[in-house]
Amino acid sequence: MNSNKKRNIIKSIALVVASSIVTTFVITQFGFGRIIPSSEYKKYKKMLMLSDVIERDFYKKTDESKLETGLYKGLFSGLDDEYSSYYTKEEMSQLIESTSGKYKGVGIVVGPDKPSGAIKVQQVINGSPASKSGVKAGDLIIKVNGKAYSYQEMDVAVKNMRGEEGTSVTVTFSRDGELFDKKIERKEIKLESIKSKKIDNDIGYIQIVGFDEGTDEDFNKALDSLEKSKIKGLVIDVRDNGGGYLDVVEKIADRLLGESVIVYTKDNTGKKVYSKSNDKQKVDVPIVILTNGNSASASEILTGAILDNKAGVSIGTLTFGKGLVQSVVQLRDGSGYKLTTAQYFTPNGNYINKKGIKPTIEVKEVEKQLPKAVEYLKKEIEKK
Repeated sequence: MNSNKKRNIIKSIALVVASSIVTTFVITQFGFGRIIPSSEYKKYKKMLMLSDVIERDFYKKTDESKLETGLYKGLFSGLDDEYSSYYTKEEMSQLIESTSGKYKGVGIVVGPDKPSGAIKVQQVINGSPASKSGVKAGDLIIKVNGKAYSYQEMDVAVKNMRGEEGTSVTVTFSRDGELFDKKIERKEIKLESIKSKKIDNDIGYIQIVGFDEGTDEDFNKALDSLEKSKIKGLVIDVRDNGGGYLDVVEKIADRLLGESVIVYTKDNTGKKVYSKSNDKQKVDVPIVILTNGNSASASEILTGAILDNKAGVSIGTLTFGKGLVQSVVQLRDGSGYKLTTAQYFTPNGNYINKKGIKPTIEVKEVEKQLPKAVEYLKKEIEKK
């Protein structure tokens, strides 16, 4: 590795350490370039020494781009934070694509399964290649193209399941303790982040699959339609919803809470930033939010906001417990990173990370959760 290359790597590492980033999930462009003081340069003397050793003694020619990427990924790995990662240009492109609601892949929505340590299939998109291959919700993903992944490596596993339309990927699943392989052809997938319907004559039902770009607009359209049909109660389903953009959940909460605090964040300096809603578009019906162990992050923000502001109750099981906010930053060369930059707290000041939110009414049996919500709302409607 030549001296110019080493200096470029040092500059790039220093930039990643020092770049200022935005709070929440905003993607921002940054350029390169920074002078490193001698005191800071000393941090990287050992790395330079090791790179010299590799250049001199490694038994074959090295791939400099892989070494450089390994340095950046190792830097973020040293944070010991499962939510912070460095992304190559290709990985960053796929990460951005995954939040747009449209991508090329096999057609599954995944989430972490902490008891097993595996990646769990939360939803299979209707008509998708995965659906046609017989993949079912609840299946555990063990390997992708022969490489094993845990739920902590979910971003990488998802990246490797995606690819050009018409190409194939082999995924090893586990179902009821038995392993099986599926070779699945990739196609363009369009995700529906909102599903809505009217149930039991006067109860509105909205399922939020993920808080992606445009989900708030789809939510508002669904809620407007239900309100026009004169609903008297509302069920919001965030079971198996792993989260998404903070600003999207804030816009959705704005329709449900009236004038109140939605959430507040606190960074490493102790600075608090409050998100508040107004009462201009508040829906005036009793609300139930359905949760389970895979309701995480943005789903928990919405749940906490509804409960703490007494806008409704929750039914189901304990939520996942993710009270951390990530910033996603794209650098000028197309690479980027995701970094945990703040903790979030429910309006009453509850920090739910690794704790979750207990339901108002616990119902462990999945098939009984929605009927219980309807039963609760019927009683609330009768009180009016």
